[in-house]
Order: sequence, then structure tokens, then C-alpha cells
Amino acid sequence: GLWGEGRLLPQRGGLACLARPGLSHRRFLSAGPAGVEGEAASGASSGSSSRRGFCSAGLGLPAMATVVAEKLSHLFINVQHLWKVPRLLENALPSSSCTVEVSDVPRLFRKPYIHTGYRPLNRTWRYYFLSLFQQHNEAVNVWTHLVAAVILLVRFWWLSQAVDFLNDLHTQPLFVIAISSVVYSTFSTLAHLLQAKSEFWHYAFFFLDYVGVATYQYSSALVHYYYAIEPEWHARVVSFYVPGAVLLAWLSCAGSCYAKYRCPQLSSLQGRLCQEMPSAVAYALDISPVVYRIYVSSGLADTAVLYHKCHVLFFLIGAFFFSYPYPEKWFPGKCHFVGQGHQIFHVFLLLCTLTQVEAVLLDYKTRRPIYTRLHGGLAPVFSALGLFVVASCSFTALYMTLKVKRKLDGKND
Repeated sequence: GLWGEGRLLPQRGGLACLARPGLSHRRFLSAGPAGVEGEAASGASSGSSSRRGFCSAGLGLPAMATVVAEKLSHLFINVQHLWKVPRLLENALPSSSCTVEVSDVPRLFRKPYIHTGYRPLNRTWRYYFLSLFQQHNEAVNVWTHLVAAVILLVRFWWLSQAVDFLNDLHTQPLFVIAISSVVYSTFSTLAHLLQAKSEFWHYAFFFLDYVGVATYQYSSALVHYYYAIEPEWHARVVSFYVPGAVLLAWLSCAGSCYAKYRCPQLSSLQGRLCQEMPSAVAYALDISPVVYRIYVSSGLADTAVLYHKCHVLFFLIGAFFFSYPYPEKWFPGKCHFVGQGHQIFHVFLLLCTLTQVEAVLLDYKTRRPIYTRLHGGLAPVFSALGLFVVASCSFTALYMTLKVKRKLDGKND
């Protein structure tokens, strides 16, 4: 039975109880004649039920109160342990008050119109990793890309159950966008989480971020060219589209690295020209198949085109907030933790990526006769060019990191 073999003890004070070997106390169970009848009926239905630990004699109210009090005492002890959890977390995590004013950090770390919420430099790596759970002016930037990385990872894991990435040649561009979207989100998460460690690591992590962005930029151009393009537009751009996408992806990474390296010596206009001009030209080329597709599909019921429209709109809105410090410029001193333009940019970039992925998946499923005829067996070539983009951007970021190290070493000397 439930309590194993037991023996019925004589009644004491009108109570009978069942003692289980190995237990130091006695359990008082059922009440009155009803308890006897219930046990008898139970015994009639099952020969083993008489050994389930239920007493066959009456149980008075004082004994029931004892049992209830015993249960409540155990519950109270467990609740007391739960109360210790917040204190343990508080001791493990950095204090929420461990942020400093803008005047306490070097100029490199300062954001326009953000006066506080900066994390101090030269703390332990543990401090910066655990600041993921604390309030500071990079927290929203970290979480938006972290959530994006998790959502995309789960989405592509589901996709891998339905798509044969190993044997279907035409899935390779889809695999490239899957990997690059998770990578750029992860790199951006690390950059915003760990860049406050020191000046050197600030440069290094944002150079890594630019590698991820350039990789995602090329993969976006690739899937637009491979799955979304119309035959008429393909005939116009086939001679230069893919080489141009490769070159512009590298230029975007190199320009961003150079602008960061020269910051804050460069003027705002010069920095924006270095960082944003190559990216703007690259986007104009990369999105051209989608824009032409939207134009020729006007009036047609195409769900993929609707997703394409959404991801273009989300990108343009996000680009505005990336380029201009709104709304913190309108409300200086009010957007230290939430409401910064870069945070809004992250949100719209997440929406852009998610809708782009859905559009590309629909194109992959519904336009197979078109893209197999246009591209034949070129998918491995395009994928290999993606690896070339990763390698060239990584070497560029490494080279700029070494220049930063020499620059900082010279300043320290």
C-alpha cells in the first residue's frame, strides 16, 4: 500500500491509528463510523486497500487540527526558504545604483542627450555579464537583440524540420540568411552588453558588431536576388548585382570601423558619411529586387509581397531613428533608460528581420519554378561569396582592432 506494511494500534482516547515501521510518529486518519464503513467498502472492492495507511476508527477534531497544523508548518518552512531567493539574487547581481553620470565616463562612451545610466569602466567581466539583469542606458538595446536572436533561432529550428538544407541546393541562400540573422543579433547583443569594459573593448566589440551587420546585409541582398527577383529585373542587374552586394557589404563594415576608430575626432557629418553612405548605397542595391516586385505586383493578392512591404517600411522607420537622436533630443534628460532613438531603431530592425524572413520563406515555397530557371546551380557560388564577405570583414575588423590597440598604447605611454 501507500504506507507499506503497518499495524493497527489499540485505541487511545477513542482514536485508533496505523503505525508504519520506520516512522517516528503516528498518523491519525478518518473519522467516526463513516470512516469504518468507507474502509470496509474500500476493502470489498480491493483486497489491498486495507494497507493504504488510512485508519479505520473515528478521528476527533483535535487530531485533525494537529494534522493540519503539521502540514501548514512544513509549508511555512518552504515559504521561508523562498523568501531568501531575492536576497541571493541581489547579492549575486550588480547593484542597480552602480551607474554613473556622463561626466564620469570618457567621451567615447557618451551619448547625445543621455546624462546618466552609464556603467563604470574596468569592472570584472562578471559585472558586465550580470548587468544584463540591471537597469542602465544600454539594457533595452541588449534585450531587444537578445530576444531577436532567440526568436530567430527557434524559428529556423522549426524550419529545419521541414526543409532539407543538406540535399536541396536551392535552400542554401535560405540557410545563409538564417545563420547571418542570428549572428548579427548575437554580435549586437554582446557589443551593447560588454562595450563598457574599457576603451579597447568598446572598439573591439563594436567592430565585431559591424562584421555581423555586413554579413546580414549581404545575406539580405542574396535572398532578395535569389528568391524575390522578377525575371525582367534579373535581366537588368545580373551582371553586377552580386559583385556589387559583396563590395558594398565590405565597404559598409570598413566605413563603420573607420568612423568608430576616428571617433570622436571626426565631425558628426564626416562620421555619418563614413558609416551611413556605404550602407545607404548598399541598401538601395539590395532592396531593388523587392521594390521592383512590389511595383509589378500592384493589385495582386500576394502574401509575400505584403510581408516585403512591411519589412521595407520597418527598415526605413528604423533607419530614421538610427540616424537622428530622437526622441531624446526633444526630451533631454528624460530618456536615460527607455525611449532612446537607438532603442526604437532596434525594435524596428527586429520587426524588419522577422517580416523579411517570412517573406523569403513564402517566396522559397511558391516561386521555385522562377528561381530554379533564373539561377540554375549557382547557389553554392553565392553561398561561398558569403563566406568571403565574412572573412574580408573579419580581417578588416581585426586590422582596425590592432590599430586601436597601438593608438591606446601610445596614449597611455
